[in-house]
Amino acid sequence: MNVISIQSHVAYGHVGNAAAVFLLQRLGFEVWPVHTVQFSNHTGYGDWQGDVFKADHIAALIDGLEARGALARCDALLSGYVGDAALGDAILDAAARIRAANPKAVYLCDPVMGDQGTGLFVRDGVPEFMRERALPTADFLTPNLFELEILSGRKLTNEGETLQAARELLLQGPRAILVTSLEQADDDTTMAMLAVTTEGSWRVTCPRLPTHPLTSGAGDSVAALFLGHLLKTASVPDALAAAAAGIYEVLRSTLESGEQELQLIAAQERLLTPRERFTVEQIS
Repeated sequence: MNVISIQSHVAYGHVGNAAAVFLLQRLGFEVWPVHTVQFSNHTGYGDWQGDVFKADHIAALIDGLEARGALARCDALLSGYVGDAALGDAILDAAARIRAANPKAVYLCDPVMGDQGTGLFVRDGVPEFMRERALPTADFLTPNLFELEILSGRKLTNEGETLQAARELLLQGPRAILVTSLEQADDDTTMAMLAVTTEGSWRVTCPRLPTHPLTSGAGDSVAALFLGHLLKTASVPDALAAAAAGIYEVLRSTLESGEQELQLIAAQERLLTPRERFTVEQIS
């Protein structure tokens, strides 16, 4: 199966396509990456080198893939960080062209906008783009809790409110929403992820690893793992379980190494044979 991944790329470390491409390849997918930026390292370091690509650059690459017949053989589109709304337009145009060439293709949008504690880190117009245009277009969304609040337009203080917000967003078009960071109010030793569809909702809970701050690229990795396992199993709860086990292995390997960047290479064998698996609970 083939995936087009339109995301940022770094030479050093593993965020954006530098995370998603390897993870999907390790799961057995052919990946055709389209980079929205190419930097030396992610911007969290405070300094970096490289270039941001314009929307017409992205469109030209999609033209080239179309000329090779790749769009008709594309099974899924994955998108992540959007630097500005114009770039988002190019991604949605790519989604439309892929679906026209292969109506069975799916689109997973990771609506990267910010996080708890850091707030928004995208340009003006991007939250509106995600809420008004990407959300109705995507088949699957993988927001963290902060991003779900931006998409839903309200503060979410418990699991019930989070479930309701996700269900309301499903009415706009997505098949499933994966909330990638759900803290338990009375338990600071675990982290949970919540998958919500019109047919049901599922929670998976994992031990919280002492990675402070959370390593950059974890959300990008979860989106790629979830998409890969969805394509393999066609089951949201099965994909949720596999993505949870996979990202736990990546974060555990990173913690054990003492390195700051995600240790995807060190964890690669464990992606397929994780040391721990976590029970998925159906909650509705």
